[in-house]
Amino acid sequence: MAIDFTLSADQIALREGAREFAKQVLKDVRPTIRKYAKPDERFYAIKPFVKKAADAGFVKGLLPKAYGGTDIPTLDFALAAEELTAVDINVPTTVLANGLGLKPVAMFGSEEQKRRFFPDFVEDGTRLAAFAYTEVTGGANFDTPDPRYGVRTFAIREGDEWVINGEKHYTTNGSGWDGKNCHLYAVVCRTDPNKSPQESLAVIMVPGNTPGVTMTGVLDTVGHRATISPRMKFENVRVPAGNILGKPGDGIKIVSTNFAWTAALIGAACVGIMRAAFDHALEFAKTDARSGPHPIIEYPTVGYMFADMKMRIEACRYLTWKSCHQYDLSGGKEHELAVMTKVFCSETCVDVVYDTMRVVGVDSYTDMHPLAELMNDAMCFPLYDGGNMGARRRQLHNIIKNPEYDPHIAPFGRFGK
Repeated sequence: MAIDFTLSADQIALREGAREFAKQVLKDVRPTIRKYAKPDERFYAIKPFVKKAADAGFVKGLLPKAYGGTDIPTLDFALAAEELTAVDINVPTTVLANGLGLKPVAMFGSEEQKRRFFPDFVEDGTRLAAFAYTEVTGGANFDTPDPRYGVRTFAIREGDEWVINGEKHYTTNGSGWDGKNCHLYAVVCRTDPNKSPQESLAVIMVPGNTPGVTMTGVLDTVGHRATISPRMKFENVRVPAGNILGKPGDGIKIVSTNFAWTAALIGAACVGIMRAAFDHALEFAKTDARSGPHPIIEYPTVGYMFADMKMRIEACRYLTWKSCHQYDLSGGKEHELAVMTKVFCSETCVDVVYDTMRVVGVDSYTDMHPLAELMNDAMCFPLYDGGNMGARRRQLHNIIKNPEYDPHIAPFGRFGK
């Protein structure tokens, strides 16, 4: 079968619908959140926008059809994500964070767990889920074989219950809409402090109304201004033994698969941010002469910069499409291309946005200038979801140094082997 980048009629409709939604609804997010100084207030202010996104079907797209969702393929989700993030990063990130909290159940949960946890999110699309992953000491060594280090949140089995103790931060969506917790947490923990993560790392689902779950603070980030980053404490939190996904030791696979899903989609968010910056700079270059005789687009140096930026944007778009398509075909088993997409596109995004600022000049560095805001948003991409240094070391390096690694399979996937 020939390689074909032609979008189907359904994909075109989804992309156009997302573009119109962004132009009509998400355009008001930035003006709305500028009214608030505190990060939690900014987050609470986007609830009406998230409600509209849910009504438009973006939240149901995360859930399997058998449980009331529409199960949008990762590739199709990327088409929509690019359009949404070109206008606003905060509402799409809130939806994506819901996916981080729910996808582990979709991919690794039992039928009973899916029936128990999904209907609430189908019934009310504004309910929030969170992936409680990052330790307050850092999350880079979650899979270290030495049990003395890594994840320090522990779930100890007592009869028919897990008793969870630990602290997390950057738990996106974890505050809920009122600072009184989100609806559901997927908590990354270890079931035995004396065993390695390979034997003990687990993901346990914790309803937000469980006693002992509290928000202890909120981190204020320079970009993604209305994306909430709370600190969460789990103190003697008791949940049924049946809330664990799979068994102890499965946590490494669950975490890696979950972050591969977001890694592929972060590429689309990066393209959206680059697009927005490119469009702003191009309009500026066509209309501003900088006190000279011609608009600056007429000068070769500026034209060459735009040509280079556009090539990088297109390269990131198609790498994103490829990695999302491969992730879908492999049922989430293929991670290499997804991680490469996250690393490459996020670092390219920072470079491209900075180049648009170079075109505009020092005015782009002023407070609340569109490009300054976009640069702050872009700077987050190489740093979050484990960070690119960690992605290179933990994921790509480990894949490449495997004795069975074949460097020529990655573009085509191993799922057919």
